[in-house]
Amino acid sequence: MELLRFTTAGSVDDGKSTLIGRLLYDSKSIFEDQLEAVETASRSRGNEELNLALLTDGLRAEREQGITIDVAYRYFATPKRKFIIADTPGHVEYTRNMATGASTADLAVILVDARHGVLEQTVRHTYIAALLGIPHIVVCVNKMDLVDFSQEVFSKIEQDYLAMAEKLPVGKITFMPISAKFGDNVVSSSSNMPWYNGGTLLNLLETVPVGHDLPQQPLRIPVQHVIRPISDKFHDFRGYAGRLCAGTLHVGDSVTVLPSGKRSTVESLWFADKRKEETFAPESVTVCLSDDIDISRGDLIVRSDEPQPVTSQDITMMVCWLREDKLQLGKRYLIRQATAETVGMVKEIEYKVDINTLEQLKGVSELNANDIARIRIRTAQALVFDSYTANRTTGSVVFVDPDTNDTVGAGMII
Repeated sequence: MELLRFTTAGSVDDGKSTLIGRLLYDSKSIFEDQLEAVETASRSRGNEELNLALLTDGLRAEREQGITIDVAYRYFATPKRKFIIADTPGHVEYTRNMATGASTADLAVILVDARHGVLEQTVRHTYIAALLGIPHIVVCVNKMDLVDFSQEVFSKIEQDYLAMAEKLPVGKITFMPISAKFGDNVVSSSSNMPWYNGGTLLNLLETVPVGHDLPQQPLRIPVQHVIRPISDKFHDFRGYAGRLCAGTLHVGDSVTVLPSGKRSTVESLWFADKRKEETFAPESVTVCLSDDIDISRGDLIVRSDEPQPVTSQDITMMVCWLREDKLQLGKRYLIRQATAETVGMVKEIEYKVDINTLEQLKGVSELNANDIARIRIRTAQALVFDSYTANRTTGSVVFVDPDTNDTVGAGMII
């Protein structure tokens, strides 16, 4: 079955946990013992209805105890599709975690409280979704039961959101009025909103197109490991293992290894001990070439007859800073991109984005946690890359503090 990865985002108490609980409950993806535990906990708290938010409260309890806040992942399936939900925290100070959860998402569900409308966090989450190139955004106007299922309230929020989104390179936007608490338009259509005929959230999740264009893109195989034989039986075997993050490769194709630029021809393709005649993204494969050339981890295999990536030490990117330790001009960081690793430093902060107003703030010399900025870095060794919009794998980098080995920043190459 197809797999859809989507992320949920919104301000505090917009109903993300309840929405996820409703999807799991109404799609019958909850084990009986889980349901019994939620029923017992709901009664003990004096809730008249089943409190579906308790299905994700295990992590919330950990947060209240001071444990590091991170993204929670939930899994469920219907007869049509499998799903992975990245549940991201709603507090302003953890905006960076939304970037983590959204980095692999095909769709973003952004919740808006019908009583409050578009808030600053709505702008932040939409900006991050646009920055990460998420192709589908579903704006769920939740808690419609608290505004008497008013079409006027829904239409006003829709207009306000579109006015804000005009400033951003967002993908397709779908608006949906829901009540996660009572299930209106989540899995079943609502009789309380006859003016809405756009279908349910689950129906959209089951039918939204999932990107399958990776095999049609230019070939990219970051080399993860060089495989040499462990016995004399295959003494002449030398393979280069990696996962295709884009493209298709056949036996006999002419390939180029970057950054060296050396060329060769594909002699054989292997998956474990089985030979293949072709392979396509996102499969993993071991490539054997007809020429014995110098290839190591971090190199990139591309087809010689397709558009080539950029090879450079100077890279411009948007960065989301993740840690309290500030980004500082001139400080050395470990730069990891695909399977490559080198040392680099930030040469210039071109501007920082004011997430509330989307204004570009220039003259900035450092970045704090949750800041998003356009920067220019220089690396000790040349990296081979595409733009992030062209390829998420070869177009993304992470910054690692060499003193603590903490991941401190995430970059999207421009």
